[in-house]
Amino acid sequence: MLNTRTTLARSARGDAALWTVLAAATGYGFRDAGSASPTLDLVLPLAVLAVAVPWSRRRPGAAVALVNGLCVMGLADASTPGNAHVLSLAALSCLLGARVAEARRPLLVLAGCAAVDLATCAVLRAQPVWWFYALTVLPAALLLPWLAGRHWCGRRQLVREGWRLARGLEERQHLVAERARLTERAEIAADMHDSLGHALSLVALRAGALELSPDLTDRDRADLADLRGTIADAVEQVRETVAVLRDPPGRDTGAGLPVNDTVEELLSRAVASGVPVRWERRGASPPLSCPVERGMYRVVQEALTNATKHAPDCSISVRITHEPDRTRVSVVNAVPSAGGPAHTGAGPASGVGRGLIGLQERVTVLGGSLRTGSGSGGFHVTAVLPHRATTAARTGTPAPGPVTAPGRTAGIPGPASPTGTARRPDPGMAADPGMAPDPIGAMDPDTAPGEVLPGSAERLASVRSDARRRSALAFVAPVVAAVFLVPSAVYLAWQLTTSVLPPSRYDELTIGRPRTELAPLLPARAYPYPSGHARSAPRPPGARCEFYRSGRDLLEEVDLYRLCWSGGTLLTKDTVPAGRP
Repeated sequence: MLNTRTTLARSARGDAALWTVLAAATGYGFRDAGSASPTLDLVLPLAVLAVAVPWSRRRPGAAVALVNGLCVMGLADASTPGNAHVLSLAALSCLLGARVAEARRPLLVLAGCAAVDLATCAVLRAQPVWWFYALTVLPAALLLPWLAGRHWCGRRQLVREGWRLARGLEERQHLVAERARLTERAEIAADMHDSLGHALSLVALRAGALELSPDLTDRDRADLADLRGTIADAVEQVRETVAVLRDPPGRDTGAGLPVNDTVEELLSRAVASGVPVRWERRGASPPLSCPVERGMYRVVQEALTNATKHAPDCSISVRITHEPDRTRVSVVNAVPSAGGPAHTGAGPASGVGRGLIGLQERVTVLGGSLRTGSGSGGFHVTAVLPHRATTAARTGTPAPGPVTAPGRTAGIPGPASPTGTARRPDPGMAADPGMAPDPIGAMDPDTAPGEVLPGSAERLASVRSDARRRSALAFVAPVVAAVFLVPSAVYLAWQLTTSVLPPSRYDELTIGRPRTELAPLLPARAYPYPSGHARSAPRPPGARCEFYRSGRDLLEEVDLYRLCWSGGTLLTKDTVPAGRP
C-alpha cells in the first residue's frame, strides 16, 4: 500500500512539473501574440493541458489528440498558423512513444491527427503557408518525438531485461550453492548409513558371538550384552541422524561416494567378523565403469547389513555373474528358525527400509534393475547392472516410480566440497533425476553458474534486436520523411520568396505605363496562391490581374499587391490586406 501511494505521489509530481513547463510555453506564446483572446488562447489551452497531461499515463493517444486540437485552432487563425502548442504536442507525442510499446495504435492516432490537420486546411481554404505548416511542422511534431519516445522505451526495456537476467543469474547461483550444501548433507547421510551402519552391525554381531563364548564369566557376558545394546542404540541414532541429514526426495546422493574397497575385501571382512557368508563369481570380470563398480559394492554391502541385522545366525549366499553386457548380483540370506535370536522377518518389508529404497534408486539411475523380496531359500536381493551407465542415466533422465531415498548427483555444476573447493563431477555419473527446473531457463549441466542460459540469451537477443530496430527507425524515418517533404518545402519557399514585390518598388509603379518599361521593377514571377477573398475582389472589365507578396516572411500572412493589366499596360494597382473579411 505504501509503495502504491509513493508511486502515485511521484506520478502526480511529474505531471505537475510537465504541466508547469507546457503552461509556461503557452503563456509566453499568448504574451507574444499581443491581441490574442485570453479565453480562447490562454484559459482554454491551460484547461486542455490540465486534462491531457494526466491522460498521457492512462490514455496517451487521447492526450495527443486533445493537444492536436489546440494546434488546429492555430490553423484557423487569420494571422499565423504557428503557436506554442506545437511544443505541447511534441512532448505528449514523445510520451506516447515511451509509454505504449506497440506501434499500430499510436501510428493510427498520429495518422488521424495529421488527417484532421489537413482536413482543417481544406475546409478553411487555407493559404499555402498554412498547408506548408500542416504538411511539415505538425507531422514533424507528431512523428519525430514519437520515434524518440519509442527509442527511449526500447532502451529502458533493454536495461530492465538486463537487470532481470542479472537477478535470475544471481538466484541461480544461490540455487547452485544450496544444491551443493544439500549434496554434502546427503553425502554425509549416505556415508553414515552405508559405511558406519554396516560397520556397527558387524561389531554388534561380533559382540553377540563373544557373548556365547564358554570362557566368559557372567559379568563379562553382562558387559557384552550391554555393549551390544549400546551398539544397537548407536545404530538407531545413526539412522535418526540420516533421517535428519537426508536430502529431499528425488536425489541419488550416494552414487558417487568414494569407495576404496572391493567386493572381495568387503566379503572377507564379513567372514572375519563371523558372518556365515559363501560367495562365488562366475564369468570373466569385465572392465566396469566407476559408477557401476560402486553400485555393485553398495548392493552387496546393503544386503549384508540387512542380513546381519534381521537374521544374524543364518547363512548368506552371494553370487556375482558377469554376462556379455551386464552383471547380475544376487544375495540370498536364509530364513531364521522359529524362536531364534533373529528379528521377526528375514529381511525388511519391501519399500520400508531406507537402505533398500536408496539402493533401488541408485541402481535405477545407473540403468539397471533391483528386485527384493522373500522367495525359495530365504530373502533375495537381486540387482542387474549394465557394464556402462546408460546415456539416459548420464543425462539425468528421471527414474520411473517414486524416488524417496537420498542420493548424490553429478549433474550439479561445480558443487562445493566441505572444504569449500569445487568438486568436479565424476565422468559418466548420472545426473540428478529429481532436479527442480531452473528458474531462468533449461538447466544445462555444462553451464557455469555465471553463464547466460540459452533461453535467457534468446530473450536478451530479442530485446536487443527490438531496441536496435527502434533506434534505426528513429534515425531512418526522419531521413525518409525529409526525402519527401524537403523538396516540396524548398519549392514552396522558392515560390514565396521569388514572388515578393517590395513596397519601395510598388510605389514606383505608374498606372498607364507599358509592362516592358515596368518589367525591371517586377519580381521574376507572380504569387500563385492568392486567397479566395483576394481573387474575388472586383476588377476592371477585361483586365488580367496578378498578385505579388509584399514581404518575405514565410510563416506570416502578408499583404498582397494586385496589378491588373490590359493589353500589356498597367491598368490598376491596389493592396489586398492580409486579414480576412
